[in-house]
Amino acid sequence: MKKGLFLWFLLMMIQWSSAQELWNQLDEKGNRHGKWKKYYDNGSIRYQGEFLHGKEIGIFQFYTIENATSPDFTKEFNQKSDLVKVIYFYPDGKLKSEGQMKGKDRIGHWIYYFKDGKSKMSEETYQNGLLTADYKIFYLNGKLTEWSIYKNGLLNGTSKRYSEEGILVEEINYTDGKLNGEARYYNTVGVLILKGRYLNDLSVGAWEAYENGQLKETTYPNKKQ
Repeated sequence: MKKGLFLWFLLMMIQWSSAQELWNQLDEKGNRHGKWKKYYDNGSIRYQGEFLHGKEIGIFQFYTIENATSPDFTKEFNQKSDLVKVIYFYPDGKLKSEGQMKGKDRIGHWIYYFKDGKSKMSEETYQNGLLTADYKIFYLNGKLTEWSIYKNGLLNGTSKRYSEEGILVEEINYTDGKLNGEARYYNTVGVLILKGRYLNDLSVGAWEAYENGQLKETTYPNKKQ
């Protein structure tokens, strides 16, 4: 009986030892190959994943030095593409954001979430790591806070902002990141209270203030410019 127990224990130790040897291996050219784990100086896990002759494949999990129980983010590598699917998490493991990356640059459509991990906080589009096209921010109730347009990382075109009830409260225009063109501001029930124009971030020309929908005052800020 004791001999059988000893043999069973020895077999388990051999299997455990063999399993350990499967981690952190190199191929004949010295490239990382197979399953890998890397650790911080304090012994906490830094990342784990699998290599194929030096190239990442499948899903990699990355951890912060403070939290070894839930990944800070994951990367999913595709052998047929240089695009990587990336998912970030809050410390409690709930979804924080997701999208694709090429190298260190965000690419294409990205979604960011509130701390519940379900409600969308914003939607962004990237090209070569720079914001481009539609940029949307949401309230927790799902209604739009802001809808803007970017080009090469700078605001361009009309930007609209809304109240939590979905009422338009601001409508302004940008050119290459600077305020340019007509601007309109509304109160919380959607009635116009101020309109005018910007030129390179400066208020120019006539600015009209309204009260109860009626013109109340006209001013000329930065008249000299």
